[in-house]
Amino acid sequence: MAAQVRVRFSPAPTGMLHVGSARTALFNWLYARHTGGTFILRIEDTDVARSRTEWVDQIQMTLRWLGLDWDDGPHLQSHRFDTYLAAAERLLVEGFAYECYCTEEEIKERNEEARRDGRAPGYDGRCRDLTVEQRLELVGEGRPRAIRFRTPDEGRSTFTDLIRGDVSVEWSTISDFVIVRSNSTPVFFLANAVDDIDMEITHVLRGEDLIDSTHRVLALRRALGSETPPAYAHLPLILGPGGAKLSKRHGAVALEEFRDEGYLPSAVLNYLALQGWGPEDGNEVMETDSIVAQFDLDGVSHSAAMFDHQKLDWMNGEHIRALPLADLVGEVLPFARDRYGGRLDVQVFEDAVALAQPRAKTLVHIAQQVQFLFIPEDEFRIDEAAWEKISKIDRLADFLDAAIQHLAVCAWDPESIDLRPLIEGLGLPVRKTMKAVFAVTQGSDVGLPAFEAIYLLTRETTLARLRAARARL
Repeated sequence: MAAQVRVRFSPAPTGMLHVGSARTALFNWLYARHTGGTFILRIEDTDVARSRTEWVDQIQMTLRWLGLDWDDGPHLQSHRFDTYLAAAERLLVEGFAYECYCTEEEIKERNEEARRDGRAPGYDGRCRDLTVEQRLELVGEGRPRAIRFRTPDEGRSTFTDLIRGDVSVEWSTISDFVIVRSNSTPVFFLANAVDDIDMEITHVLRGEDLIDSTHRVLALRRALGSETPPAYAHLPLILGPGGAKLSKRHGAVALEEFRDEGYLPSAVLNYLALQGWGPEDGNEVMETDSIVAQFDLDGVSHSAAMFDHQKLDWMNGEHIRALPLADLVGEVLPFARDRYGGRLDVQVFEDAVALAQPRAKTLVHIAQQVQFLFIPEDEFRIDEAAWEKISKIDRLADFLDAAIQHLAVCAWDPESIDLRPLIEGLGLPVRKTMKAVFAVTQGSDVGLPAFEAIYLLTRETTLARLRAARARL
């Protein structure tokens, strides 16, 4: 066994990288970087029917976006089928496995019968001790052959988990399991055991939903002659609000969605690191280098983590405010170009981003907030809900007339543009009337700082919008 820490992240390429898998990748990466170890990327694509090449590429792109690099790989299990099948044949020869000719329909029927009789379902060992003649007869019937691992009939399987302590189960509760399917493709358990041995994996960090499979993998390792297992650490689940299973109905759950919605990778990494782990000093907003320096398995909780989108929004805002303006402009620019194309004035855009930075939640939020500056006048619209509110303001027409008169001649700087003295002079409520200023110039009754935004909007455009609102009244 290698002395240096060697960990692996081994996703199945069957879809986007979701929060739970991303957290598993992150904790493995953090542990490798903290200990000076090796982080291996392994693609578990033994399920040929569901695996897709494009998802292999997407997984790598998403990991890179999050800031996770790997030292070895990606290794595709689909390229190692011969190795796994050779291991299975060896287990057959040495009596640790046997050929099974039962069909799925037969097994399902027998399991249903067991339930009706009050017995636990599971493979009943029908093919465990077939004679050579019986096997030849079943082959002659054209039955497909699977290979099953022969689990012990008695005793317990026990291992020590670095997070949960001793984990033990009676072997009598684990029926003989398939290691090679009837279509000659290896099953996860076998591929996992063989690869972890060959890659000299020292620590396995993965979700607690896989804890039961550990007993099977450890039994396979022993049968293959590996007596020194890796250390296991099964991470707590990430749940949605109220303890429900995290799903799409709770909002974004895939890393690609967070990227497309304008979350900074540093903020997502920071937030995921706190899903089941926390630094001793209790500080939450952290740079990646600090997380690496402090991360250790001793700080991982065995209790489920709760994914809170509002907390992520807050943390993303904190990371946005920590960015130098030039860097933030560069992050928001692709979202803005996608929306405004050639209408985007980069200098005005940079000034607008500076106004948005103190209150922004996401990059998309910023791009949306500044859209009033780059939308053609014939497409500018005041939000209907906002218009309904402001149109009920007493003497709104008087205010708009006075504002038009003032802004037509005042010096063009935020201090001179400030309309609050004018509002007070008319005896109008400042707070309520300011909502009209936002709505008429930016399209919503909330937005960027009002007078700095009007300055960027230009005198001509501001007056045009004020006059259009006055005519609408």
